[in-house]
Amino acid sequence: MKKESPVPIVVAFVADVFFQVKIDQAAEGLGYRVEWVEQAEQLASSGGELPARQFAEHLVGPGAALLDRLTLWQPALILVDLNNADIPWREWVSLIKSVPATRRIPLVCFGSHVDAGSLSAARERGADAVMARSQFSAALPEVIRKYARLPDTAAIESACQQDLSAKALRGLEEFNRGEYFQAHESLEEAWNEDLTAGRELYRAILQVAVAYLQIERKNYSGAVKMFLRLRQWITPLPAECRGVDIARLKDDAQQVYERLIALGPENMAEYEAGLFRPVRYRAG
Repeated sequence: MKKESPVPIVVAFVADVFFQVKIDQAAEGLGYRVEWVEQAEQLASSGGELPARQFAEHLVGPGAALLDRLTLWQPALILVDLNNADIPWREWVSLIKSVPATRRIPLVCFGSHVDAGSLSAARERGADAVMARSQFSAALPEVIRKYARLPDTAAIESACQQDLSAKALRGLEEFNRGEYFQAHESLEEAWNEDLTAGRELYRAILQVAVAYLQIERKNYSGAVKMFLRLRQWITPLPAECRGVDIARLKDDAQQVYERLIALGPENMAEYEAGLFRPVRYRAG
């Protein structure tokens, strides 16, 4: 039986009920579901697992929670209502479009046509499209079709039926010996030589290797950034790809990440290296 693909997500920083209804109808009609963020405080309290501590040099509190949530959701599209005063959209648009973990996510802003300052500010901060509210409302389905970014699951599934390359096998052996720097080098070579969608398997594993290396070096910020970047590459992969147990790798990496966040930068010396588990795979 063919595995069903997860329903793609549109994240909407929208509080206006009129636009919520229109967005919901358009998204559902195109096969998406919407995650609503009406206020910044929703992210900091959505589950209670995000401590109010620094996730990276320049991120504290809601900004850190924003990146954590977006990389978990991996939305196909982000919509931002520039009239929503409960969202610090100037800071958040800049953050989303500047951080490697989220900058590839398409982001569309809409606002009042008479508020030229806000429309211009959204463009300057890197939004992929900025439009007047009336234009956005009239063309909503077309906006979603045009800007939403979906992984090519058919190509990924097909490429995952192939065998691991020799350099990838070498990288996995190095990873499982705890030689994370060497594993990164080998897997990067494998990634560069692979022209199929399956190359993202190698990128995902090397991101884990670098995250573990950063933890060994007591680089809290660097490790967190790598875990957040990892999600965009590992999320589209099936449970097994080229013999690699991706489901297990995801769980292992998430456990390491959660332990890292629980410790915080001030307690890096207490990190237990035993949490670094080997990648399970079969060759051929």
